[in-house]
Amino acid sequence: MSEKPAVVLVHGFWGGAAHWSKVIVELHRRGFTDLHAVENPLTSLADDAERTRKMVRQVDGPVLLVGHSYGGAVITEAGDLPNVAGLVYIAAFAPDAGESPGQISQELPPAAFENIAPDSDGYLWLKQDRFHESFCQDLDADEALVMAVTQKAPLGSTFGDNVTSPAWKKKPVWYQVSAQDRMIHPDNERRMAQRMNPRKIVELDAGHASLASQPGPVADLIETAADELGS
Repeated sequence: MSEKPAVVLVHGFWGGAAHWSKVIVELHRRGFTDLHAVENPLTSLADDAERTRKMVRQVDGPVLLVGHSYGGAVITEAGDLPNVAGLVYIAAFAPDAGESPGQISQELPPAAFENIAPDSDGYLWLKQDRFHESFCQDLDADEALVMAVTQKAPLGSTFGDNVTSPAWKKKPVWYQVSAQDRMIHPDNERRMAQRMNPRKIVELDAGHASLASQPGPVADLIETAADELGS
């Protein structure tokens, strides 16, 4: 029986659970055998938080919740369950009570903000021909193309959904900043990280999709969190 906690991975906007593929392989290689990746509907923060809670409730034992991008807002909202032992943020939003990802982005707009486009049904897309430069400039063109074509668009209203009770005020936290992020301003990431008083902040010379471009260092931070919780 593994002594490592279960890890529940939560994706963000314009992606799905498969965005964690390289991190999953890396964690499994390191002995993490209880791995889960939520597939969020991206229809509202409440819907996504509830989907994440349902997965966490299925785990018998402590859970380390890991969120990328908007997934950070989801784990902030859903991380209040008693078996959630800690929160790891990967280039992610970490809103306070009454804050939304959209509000945080408007206060300090990221470089690629203008490459987000609404459709006639109310979904927000990252323009396919701008996806590589915006979301994952440090991946190769083929990988970026697949991400662009398979992107999962959120309902635009989700951007404005406020966090109610931030789990990071009660749970231990770790944070990874992407210094070359064009989807969340790096200074916003630094500000959100610092106000949570995390156990550790790691800054990578990476774009927004650090979970795909630097899965080793991302897995290092998750493993550090797991080890510290275990001790």
